[in-house]
Amino acid sequence: MTLFSMTKAGALVLSMALACTLSAGAATRKAGASAADSAAVTACFQKVLKGERTDFKDGKNLRKEDVAAAREFVWNLWKAANGSLDELRLPGMPPLGPEKCLGYWTIPENLEPHAILYYLWGTCGERPSEGYPSYLYLHGSGNPDGEFSNGLQICLNIGGPAAFFIPRIPNANSENGVSLYRWWQKGKQYVWERFFRQAFLNPDLDPLKLYFIGISEGAYGSQRLASFYADYLAGAGPIAGGEPLKNAPAENCANIAFSFRTGNDDRGFYRNILTGYTKEAFDSLALAHPGLYNHNIEIPEGADHHSIGYYKTVPWLKDFSRNPYPTFVDWEDFEMDGIHRDGFYNIYIPERTYDGRRRYEMNIEGNDIALKVSDVAYEVVQTDPMWGIQMKFRKSYSESRDGKVVIYLSDELVDLDKPVTLTVNGKKAYKGMVKRNIGNIVNSCSLYYDPCRLYTACIEVNIAEL
Repeated sequence: MTLFSMTKAGALVLSMALACTLSAGAATRKAGASAADSAAVTACFQKVLKGERTDFKDGKNLRKEDVAAAREFVWNLWKAANGSLDELRLPGMPPLGPEKCLGYWTIPENLEPHAILYYLWGTCGERPSEGYPSYLYLHGSGNPDGEFSNGLQICLNIGGPAAFFIPRIPNANSENGVSLYRWWQKGKQYVWERFFRQAFLNPDLDPLKLYFIGISEGAYGSQRLASFYADYLAGAGPIAGGEPLKNAPAENCANIAFSFRTGNDDRGFYRNILTGYTKEAFDSLALAHPGLYNHNIEIPEGADHHSIGYYKTVPWLKDFSRNPYPTFVDWEDFEMDGIHRDGFYNIYIPERTYDGRRRYEMNIEGNDIALKVSDVAYEVVQTDPMWGIQMKFRKSYSESRDGKVVIYLSDELVDLDKPVTLTVNGKKAYKGMVKRNIGNIVNSCSLYYDPCRLYTACIEVNIAEL
């Protein structure tokens, strides 16, 4: 199921809201936790927030009826650990405007030197009962001050109810011959992940309605980021862009809404042609997986880079909500500016033992989980003669022979009161009961920062041993 409005997601958010009516002490008692447990979890979270990778070990198993309280117990400790962190935070929820909603974050020097990202943050319209949807708007590659100002006007014209995060590119220069005017680079990844973490702690925001939208350079960014961070998103909407699909594998966008509009006369850097290739890929995936690749990709006749129109994207996206527990996941693990994701939806890579790209395709039917793990190879079949842009590719897959993978689970995905079967590349990797455990809630919280992905169980597989 793709549209995740008030089915599982609604039930999950409602159950979490009901659990939060308990006092912290009551939740702790219900979860079977002690002061020592609280201290251990807090210490783990403090390490994570300092950038240390950690694995929380806890032997306490949970009954199904205690899961809501255990999730609340862990999430309360996560909120407290974040609250004690010495960092700049998103400033309240002011009405969107040019001054009172201005903030900034400093990007670490090792990610991007001398970079301060200024942003506007605020709301339009009245708060919906479930919280504001959030739009991260990425501007084009003109003068940063002018683009920043234009972004505010565009978002004000989009209107609400919505919250808008409008960043100003921190660096319009180049470093060692590489332009820093790119929204997908590692310094900006630091910003997006901080935004996810802080936004998920804000009760005025809907955790199931987060979107990337962008124009021109912001379209390139939002297309890449949609593929890289799809598991956080309800949808994405690049406008007047066109990335080669090697930079933004379409397969990763199962379960989200994807809008893309580029004019037929927008020929710069082959944007119209590359958008056409993206449409072909999404059309093919949607045919192979009915209902899972919701997309609206248009290449209007007579429109160029400046006449495409900016206001059809959000009206199409806004009714889509995130599915945090999909039973189909297709993840091509690719690097973006030298960085890989550690996990995607409920798939976690505890250590990366391989070079290059790897594809994880997971299907869950009842209590049967099938995982296909493949190494990915790209063959360039079209290169443009002017810029040397690699435009079109042929992909091939070979069965992966090594590596560890963790499949996180919960009662939203399988029935944990019955045996679970996992096959990897057609080989039986596990069959039996899988215990709910508070340690899994802590570790998945540390990994994703996501109140809707607090997994209670997991299965770890070493592919080389199968």
